[in-house]
Amino acid sequence: MSWALLLGLLAALLLLLLLSRRRTRRPGEPPLDLGSIPWLGHALEFGKDAASFLARMKKKHGDIFTVLVGGRYVTVLLDPHSYDTVVWESRSKLDFHAYAVFLMERIFDVQLPHYSPSDEKAKMKPTLLHRDLQALTDAMYSNLRTVLLGDTSEAAGGWLEMGLLDFSYSCLLRAGYLTLYGVEALPRTHESQAQDRAHSADVFHTFRQLDLLLPKLARGSLSVGDKDHACRVKGRLWKLLSPARLATRAQRSSWLESYLQLLEETGASEDMQARAMVLQLWATQGNMGPAAFWLLLFLLKNPEALAAVRGELEQLLSRAEQPISQMTTLPQKVLDSMPVLDSVLSESLRLTAAPFITREVVVDLALPMADGREFSLRRGDRLLLFPFLSPQKDPEIYTDPEVFKYNRFLSSDGSEKKDFYKDGKRLKNYSMPWGAGHNQCLGKAYAINSIKQFVFLVLVHFDLELINPNVEIPEFDLSRYGFGLMQPEHDVPVRYRIRP
Repeated sequence: MSWALLLGLLAALLLLLLLSRRRTRRPGEPPLDLGSIPWLGHALEFGKDAASFLARMKKKHGDIFTVLVGGRYVTVLLDPHSYDTVVWESRSKLDFHAYAVFLMERIFDVQLPHYSPSDEKAKMKPTLLHRDLQALTDAMYSNLRTVLLGDTSEAAGGWLEMGLLDFSYSCLLRAGYLTLYGVEALPRTHESQAQDRAHSADVFHTFRQLDLLLPKLARGSLSVGDKDHACRVKGRLWKLLSPARLATRAQRSSWLESYLQLLEETGASEDMQARAMVLQLWATQGNMGPAAFWLLLFLLKNPEALAAVRGELEQLLSRAEQPISQMTTLPQKVLDSMPVLDSVLSESLRLTAAPFITREVVVDLALPMADGREFSLRRGDRLLLFPFLSPQKDPEIYTDPEVFKYNRFLSSDGSEKKDFYKDGKRLKNYSMPWGAGHNQCLGKAYAINSIKQFVFLVLVHFDLELINPNVEIPEFDLSRYGFGLMQPEHDVPVRYRIRP
């Protein structure tokens, strides 16, 4: 090794050391933990298992602290009583948009001129509410039937075997794609529905390849081979979801029409519009399949819970005005009359939803805590909430927080339970799978309806069982912390058949 190279390495090491060690905790600031590695700080631990790392930091420092992660100072807040202060703070102090734009560019190669997340939210919100929500819900039910019942009928009624995640994710994303992005043709015929199944399957299998690379894309840690594969997959998705192809589709949602109009108004090229369509496919459909996977798995592993949900659905069907085979929609009043399934979904999400809620600190500010304390935050730092740890896994709030209890969100009279406490005070935010505040998921109602319709159709129309009844519930893929619903380390084999 040459002296010049050695001196360069020493200089770089010294610079890293100075960069990471020059910061000290000021009076009024949260506890500061820099870790032992210059500049990197705790990046390796955070990237390996964010939940375990943050739980250890909480035990060491309390419910607010600042850590160094890859050159960035991240203040972590884990007091659910204080979350509202953050999620409703104005953008002039705590901004979500900058980080969202960064992820749009890094993961999906989307760069929109004159992009305003606030304008996007204002334009898209009405398309996911009221009459438009009902239209989406009705279309989703029809498309779930097309995908679920059609795929099975083509298998001649025998047992089919596949992974439960693949089954759930495929059915929900394909039906969601047809609902939002349009179908092959109207009126719908056996031939056009078969084309819908084939085309949506192509979209799902291509999308799934990108989804598996998403954590590495977000962290910029793709290998050379992965980069080439990601480029090929993205190129294929951009063609499948190009504006020219979407223009030929029938029964396109008002959501799609509004979003395409927004993209045109911002001056996005057709190529960039296609990229934005792929981004929205992930944003709208990327969590429903994993959510349904965990819900069904918990039911299959808990006979009492499965019996309770089946009993509820049978009661609803006994009061229905028409046989299930003739139902072209599942009315909202029926979807709203499933308190047991609602509790199962809430409990499943409590155990498996692990998004990071992030804000960039735009100005130096004082952060008031619910207990009266106040902490100073520095401009340029990042603020992170992680509801997965608290409230969702907090033993003070939930007895046996690691255990699935299907009736945890049911009151004694059968209504939804909303009273949960920490430090003797009732919690407003007792579970946060959908985010909160200014950036709560706009499609929450659509997603809940879709998952419940899927579970309804599966449990009413199919025999579904674990191939190995003694199979363990898989561990999480730890790289998925921060992206919404966790995914399993490996799939769980099941078999299913349509009921005679």
